[in-house]
Amino acid sequence: MAFTVPKEVYNGKINEVEVGRDQRKLILGGEEVLPFLSFEGKAVSNIPLALEVHDVDPGDWAPSLTEIYGSVMGNTVEWAKLCQDEFKADMICLRLSGTHPDNANRSPEEAGKVVEAVLSAIKVPLMILGSNHAEKDAAVMKHVAEVAANTGSIIGKAQEKNYKTFAAVATAYGHKLVALSDLDINLSKQLNILLTQSGFDGKNIIIDAMSSTLGYGLEYTYSVMERIRLSALQQNDGMMQMPMICDVGEVTWKIKETKATQEEQPAWGAVKPRGILWEILTALSFLMAGGNMVVFRHPKALETIRKTVAELIE
Repeated sequence: MAFTVPKEVYNGKINEVEVGRDQRKLILGGEEVLPFLSFEGKAVSNIPLALEVHDVDPGDWAPSLTEIYGSVMGNTVEWAKLCQDEFKADMICLRLSGTHPDNANRSPEEAGKVVEAVLSAIKVPLMILGSNHAEKDAAVMKHVAEVAANTGSIIGKAQEKNYKTFAAVATAYGHKLVALSDLDINLSKQLNILLTQSGFDGKNIIIDAMSSTLGYGLEYTYSVMERIRLSALQQNDGMMQMPMICDVGEVTWKIKETKATQEEQPAWGAVKPRGILWEILTALSFLMAGGNMVVFRHPKALETIRKTVAELIE
C-alpha cells in the first residue's frame, strides 16, 4: 500500500516586500506554507541575511567580534563595505546607536550624513534602525528618511510611542517599515492596524516580534512568531501576513555566555566558537518559526546559516 504524505491546507499567503535598488533588489516573504515545507506548496525561496554596523564604535563588543571588525569600527562606511565585499552580506543593517541621548546624542543631521555616505558606498539594500529611544528615533527618522528617499531602504523600528511619525516619513519617502512589539501577538497585530490606519501600506510592513536569544527567552519569542505565522496562513489574517525579521545579533552578543572567557568559565569551553554557535542556533530557531530575514553580528554565523538555508530550500 503506497504511503501518501499528509499535507496541510493553508488559506493565506505572506506578503512579498521588495527592498533595495537597481540590480540588487531583494524579496522578503511570499511563502504560502510553513517554513521550508515545499511539499505542501510555495515555500520561501530567499532569506536575506544582513550584517550589523554602527554609526559610532560600540565600545563593548566581545573580543570575538572586535578581532574581526576592530580596524573599521570607527569608520562606518568602511565597516559597511567590509560586510558587503568580504563577508558577502545580502543587506547592511545600519544601527544609529550614536543618536541615543545616553550615548553620543548625535543630531538628526549628523545621522543623515552617515546614512548618505553609507548609501553612496554600498550596492546592497540598507536597513536603517534607530537607537531604540522612541522620541529621539522619531526626530532622527524625519531627517534620515528624506536623505535616503527612494532607495528602497527599510527604516525602523516603529513602536506604539512613535508609529505615526514613522508611518508618515516612510510613506512620504518610499521606505519599508519594521514594526516592533513586545513579545505579544495581539500587540503586534494592534501596531500593524494602527500603522495602516495612519495611511501606511500594510504590504510594506515587516514584523519584529522582539527577538531574544538562546537561554534568555528564545522559546517565548519562538511561540509568538509561530502563532503570527499560523494566523497569517491558516486563518488568512491580513494584519499578520507581513514578513518577519530576526534581529539576533544584538541580543546574542550581549549575554555572558558569548563574552565570558574560558578562564572565567572553564566548563563552557572556548569563547569564540561558543558565541558563534549561540548566534547560529538562535537564528536557525527563529527561521523555523517563520522568520524571513536575519540580522547577524558575526560573519561566520551568517555563512553557516546561508549554507543551512540553501540545503533546507533545496
